[in-house]
Amino acid sequence: MSRQVYINGKLIPAEQATVSVFDHGLLYGDGVFEGLRSYAGKVFRLEQHVRRLYESAQAICLDIPLSQAEMYQAIDETVAANGIDDGYIRALVTRGAGTLGLDPNRCSNPQVIIIADTIALYPDELYEKGLEIVTASVIRNHPAALSPRIKSLNYLNNILAKLEGLQAGCIEALMLNHKGEVAECTGDNIFLVRDGALLTPPLDAGILGGITREAVIELARSVDIEVLKVALTKHDVYVADECFLTGTAAEVIPVVKVDQRTIGTGKPGPVTLDLKERFHEMARA
Repeated sequence: MSRQVYINGKLIPAEQATVSVFDHGLLYGDGVFEGLRSYAGKVFRLEQHVRRLYESAQAICLDIPLSQAEMYQAIDETVAANGIDDGYIRALVTRGAGTLGLDPNRCSNPQVIIIADTIALYPDELYEKGLEIVTASVIRNHPAALSPRIKSLNYLNNILAKLEGLQAGCIEALMLNHKGEVAECTGDNIFLVRDGALLTPPLDAGILGGITREAVIELARSVDIEVLKVALTKHDVYVADECFLTGTAAEVIPVVKVDQRTIGTGKPGPVTLDLKERFHEMARA
């Protein structure tokens, strides 16, 4: 079965899906996107993801030529057309074709593209044994330069940190902000467990407000786990009882070593495993 890609109201075979070489999404990374997950054919937290997509677009003065309700329908139709049960969806909007200059006002016809496929971000064994990560020297974009809360098509900041992690033999890397505080990883939010409480950086640490992050915070509070959104340093990470990452593709994955320092017992901890299982049940309910 050929994959079907949604482009501007039409489902097109993946091998025929194209955009203009003059599209500013390609030329300058000028556009926004969302990554979503489907479980048993149902998209997880669709409304929250679409709301964030439109907020990102509004922040860069990009008008999406669909209403949010039409975007819900387009995403659902793309998932159904590809027979995706448990899968990954990428919804993106580019500025559209324009000139070789930067001026976005010279662009026309923003491109709405939706791709549905399967994904396996991390091997199963890492969910059982835990990840080892390193701190990248590449810092998270300064919020006054490009807000990390905008999920833009320009991911070079994250990619450079990812490359540094891969060169160190790790498939994920921790990024600090311009103040030297813990921000997030290249594709995931970070949580620590210390003395029974859950700690995670606040939005003003320069992070993306993750949909899975919020779901895990809700789950933790539902079982009376204290959640603190506070500034964190590498020291806080090193001395944590547990550490785990959250993300749309990653879901909840334990971290057992950071910068060659063992976290807690060196194995996924009880709070992490409990929240991992609770999220698994919530997403598939």
